[in-house]
Amino acid sequence: MGCCSHSGNRGPSDDAERPYLLYGCSMSLPSGEAALTAAELVVARKPSDDAGAITADDYDWQAAMAAADGLALYLKALGEDGRLATGGDTRILCEYHEDWVVMQASDAELVSGKHKETSYGAYTTVYALTTDGGLAHLLTRWHAMNEKPTCRLVTTPGLSRGETQELKSTVEYLRTQRLAGEELSCDGHHAVSVNRLAKALIRNPEGLPALWQAARSPGQSPNDEQRAQVGRFLSMLTIQDGSLPRMHVGHAAPSMYCKPILRRIGHPNFPPEEIWEAVISLFRARMRAAGPRAEGALPPVLAYRPGAHLPSPGEMERGLAVRIVTLDDIDVALRTAIAHPGAYFPIAPLPHTSRMAIKMVRGKCIDNSIERAEHLRLDYRQYWRGRAASDPAAKAIQERLWRVLLRVSDAATASVINETAQDDSWGPRLWDELQTRVNNIPLVDRPADMDAELLLGGICELSNRCRVWFSNRFDVDAERTRMRTALGVISS
Repeated sequence: MGCCSHSGNRGPSDDAERPYLLYGCSMSLPSGEAALTAAELVVARKPSDDAGAITADDYDWQAAMAAADGLALYLKALGEDGRLATGGDTRILCEYHEDWVVMQASDAELVSGKHKETSYGAYTTVYALTTDGGLAHLLTRWHAMNEKPTCRLVTTPGLSRGETQELKSTVEYLRTQRLAGEELSCDGHHAVSVNRLAKALIRNPEGLPALWQAARSPGQSPNDEQRAQVGRFLSMLTIQDGSLPRMHVGHAAPSMYCKPILRRIGHPNFPPEEIWEAVISLFRARMRAAGPRAEGALPPVLAYRPGAHLPSPGEMERGLAVRIVTLDDIDVALRTAIAHPGAYFPIAPLPHTSRMAIKMVRGKCIDNSIERAEHLRLDYRQYWRGRAASDPAAKAIQERLWRVLLRVSDAATASVINETAQDDSWGPRLWDELQTRVNNIPLVDRPADMDAELLLGGICELSNRCRVWFSNRFDVDAERTRMRTALGVISS
């Protein structure tokens, strides 16, 4: 796949001293596929796997990042009069091959979205980018598309100083060569970065192309062909690090992504939250393959007879319409929202009135965290009700656990609180810190059958008993009485 100018047995120091070529040999493509474009390959090839199970929170974050891409494309397609001038050939295919694929005419970009909690920090090694960051999976899908699409990694963590930033520099360097039509080659720290990524792939070959499946030994250096493929991949890659984390999306996205469009179309004072809700709803539906079907729910009668017409890439794309958002879809959603003010404001949920929930709201925790905390708190109480019915020592064990959980919550609060802050914005940081710390509670300090989720539920119960706070102290019972009165509930 590449014609490197030195042996694969040389170490990184040699790679840095001697330049080598990365793009010298042509690919051998299956019959009939060489002429297919990147966009046609995306819809013509079936995914060999899915991206794996993700939480509902991560799913919604991916929908938000795909919606941001859609709005960026929409803004570019608007004419001077604020109308959609072009865009019929621009569309986003959701949850197929990768988290989403941006397609414009014959071009395609595979996009992988990776959300990490704030406790993760930054990517410090190329190996972490390959595994946790999903570069290995992205390379695999790019290879399956005959190396024709471009690729992008959208991720919340940043890149720490050192080898990950050097890799991003190499990506930009090789991309410049590709766009200039030059033969790909590199030396110095760019050659070292190529070698690092190749070594990381050798360490984790599962699911990778056959090129990476050969027998290997610990510390084996990549060969010329492997380095050449990595170089081609990096020349097609964009790393979009430091993206908006999910706890900030709902607040920041309308202003960041919708206000520029509203100014362009002549509605600068329209609430951007309504536009955002209308557009992200499209992407939430398409990511669950819940879009409209041309044939409705009619069954595929006699569709698979011998000698039946094989679908073209265009026909196969039409079959994926339930996963596709077009710029026309975005235009209709946006202008419908403007024509019906107030229609797309999300319905406010009934507030939780437990002491814990009220404190988490004051601490500015997101709704999903509060819902999960309520669920864990009830699971914790159910656990002790069941245990108390059959274990005479349950009360003493629970009291001992209380002391452990109070110690953990005390340490977690001390690690995140900023005593000079004038607002109560440290609730989400405390929630993340508590989850990290309960995972590290020694087995000797907790019942053997109690996992970290139940331990976190115990801290939620302590919060409900006003032993743990997610903000500065306030009169939680007065706030609870006010809320229950407003809801028409008699206070107890």
